[in-house]
Amino acid sequence: MAENSKTVIVTGAARGLGQAYGWAFAEQGWRVVVADRDGLDQTMEGFQNPDNHLALPVDVADIASVQAMVAGAIDKFGAVDALINNAGLYGALTGGRAEDIDEAEWDRCMAVNVKGTWNCCRAIIPHMRSQTSGAIVNVASLAAVMGMPYGLHYTTSKAAVIGMTRALARELGRDSIRVNCIAPTAVNTEGTAEFFGDVLDKQMDAVVKSQSLRQALEPEDVVGTVLYLAGDASKLITGQTIMVDGGTVFL
Repeated sequence: MAENSKTVIVTGAARGLGQAYGWAFAEQGWRVVVADRDGLDQTMEGFQNPDNHLALPVDVADIASVQAMVAGAIDKFGAVDALINNAGLYGALTGGRAEDIDEAEWDRCMAVNVKGTWNCCRAIIPHMRSQTSGAIVNVASLAAVMGMPYGLHYTTSKAAVIGMTRALARELGRDSIRVNCIAPTAVNTEGTAEFFGDVLDKQMDAVVKSQSLRQALEPEDVVGTVLYLAGDASKLITGQTIMVDGGTVFL
């Protein structure tokens, strides 16, 4: 099947990396389903041919909402070939010492970043299994590999996503479903600005200085890896976590 006849779901697509992923897939000829809790108008306006794409509301922490999203995508396009699990809590989180993290915020972080990723996977797996093909790309973070301090809830949630990716890749390989993961460093997005707040410039400078390639990452620097993992060029790659971090850690 040609790439330009394929359909992809991108969650968390109202802004930032998710929005960039959606636009990049469209430029490659994919039919794109962008999903988020709200705020998808700008993303849809960025498509050259918006009638070829679809915006759907979703709360990834709610399995019924996720199942409705998947059903809507299949109803519109007949099949879903790839899922990009980008939705997650990041900018809205409050950093701090491990013992001071608010329990309710911890639970919400796990509900969205971990359970939300699982919900999207378990909603799409039966469909991909029935067609004996599919690619799932989960989004983790450099934080999970580096062990980012003062953000234990976020770091823990993204480490869980890496473990989930590996287990699913083992389980779903016999159905020709590939599951991979990307782990970006801090990228210049609204979420990063919100997370670092008043110390954004200082923190981004420290991030860049830790890289082998000393250049701050923009959204367009990440999309190529996602396109690769979702497409046929990576048809025998599964269970992998690819660092998109300017050469901060080497796996």
